[in-house]
Amino acid sequence: MADATPYQDLVGSDAPAAALAIDYPHGHVIPPHRHAYAQLLYALEGVLTVETQDGRWVVPPTRGVWLQPDVDHQVSMRGDVKMRTVFVNPTFLPNLPQQSCVLDIPLLLRELIVSAIGIAPDLKVGTRDWHLLHLLVLELRSVPVLPLYLPLPADSRLREICQQTMLYPDEQNTVQQQAELLGISTRTFHRLFLRETGMRYGHWRQQARLLLALESLARGDKVIDVALEHGYSSQSAFAAMFKKHFDISPSRFFR
Repeated sequence: MADATPYQDLVGSDAPAAALAIDYPHGHVIPPHRHAYAQLLYALEGVLTVETQDGRWVVPPTRGVWLQPDVDHQVSMRGDVKMRTVFVNPTFLPNLPQQSCVLDIPLLLRELIVSAIGIAPDLKVGTRDWHLLHLLVLELRSVPVLPLYLPLPADSRLREICQQTMLYPDEQNTVQQQAELLGISTRTFHRLFLRETGMRYGHWRQQARLLLALESLARGDKVIDVALEHGYSSQSAFAAMFKKHFDISPSRFFR
């Protein structure tokens, strides 16, 4: 599916951006599609999982996914999601993030996104609404990029191991055991995995467990169940790793 959203109204317009609000129930999936314009996906409530050929982003509230133009992506909802989307006029792209990524969404940017909903792109330069949209785009230049991305290797053997890890995040296979499954040495496994993903396997698995745990927490699962189902020996071990990564406890994350 391509070009199926109202961002088409932005074509030929002088508006810096256009915004859209759609709410989705838990479990809803938007099938693979792409847009000709860059896009910010943001959820006021719930968690978005955005998947591309190269990897996936798990996006809790206060974060947003920035997607470059023409990136095929699928979006899945974890918990009831109040999604807000911003499409950006290509004229304003040079000073914005040049790669798809997860962005922090501070309070000012959140309020600008909410205020932009319903502004028609056919507006005149210099009007209040034009300045509001322009400020929204300017704020996108200064927000920090966050490590909520899980790259997937192109190598089919490594990709299968990664997919198994995501299906069974509590499995405890060592790097040596994973290398033996592929019939290669541990050293070769390390080298291939780092080349394909930019991460060591241990770091990748830790990232996968944390991001998958976010999805479970968004469903309302108990913290102790999430911890054990994602390979942690106890709730306290999971909470310590979670707080180290997100600077907040899992029990307070969605409050």
